[in-house]
Amino acid sequence: MTNISSYSNGMQNLRKEHLYKVLVIGDLGVGKTSIIRRYVHQTYSTNYRATIGVDFALKVLNWNSKTIRLQLWDIAGQERFGNMTRVYYREAMGAFIVYDVTRHSTFEAVVKWKEDLDSKLTLADGQSIATVLLANKCDQGREMTSNGIKMDQFCKDHGFVGWFETSAKDNQNICEAANFLVKHIMATENEILKSVIPDTISPQYNNRQSSCSSCLK
Repeated sequence: MTNISSYSNGMQNLRKEHLYKVLVIGDLGVGKTSIIRRYVHQTYSTNYRATIGVDFALKVLNWNSKTIRLQLWDIAGQERFGNMTRVYYREAMGAFIVYDVTRHSTFEAVVKWKEDLDSKLTLADGQSIATVLLANKCDQGREMTSNGIKMDQFCKDHGFVGWFETSAKDNQNICEAANFLVKHIMATENEILKSVIPDTISPQYNNRQSSCSSCLK
């Protein structure tokens, strides 16, 4: 006979563990690998080789009483022109689209990356996954992001939940951008769960005001 208390405790433990697949996409050389390595390993190098196909990294966060595991997929910049992105995108719950603020062509490609993502992946409710735009290499210049109002409007027009100026070299706004994305992923997950089983979501799990205690070193 199943012990109800043990079953309840087991369900609570399950609710505290979350694994989210997050895509990191954008044109070749915009700094996707550098961002991931800075975020996961707190390291930076100018000697990274171009990613071929896809690479992976895991980041573990202590998020209030929950453990959040982010499976970061570093997808090569040329992959948008191939047929494998549909496979790579599968089951992702969030994404970063990255561009290099010193190369305008990478910003022009952002919309194409977002369109490719939205055409190949939707959530269970038919909505697009939460996507954050990263204006990377801001340590080298901010001329492309100086007008924040225009950037806010660009994100609204193209379905981004927000944007951040980032620098892997200076470790600027990378943790903040990740926390922002995780909050949106968790809120989206709550909405999907409520639509499927609206009467069985616990009030504790429905709390959207979680915040990451810190980025793990």
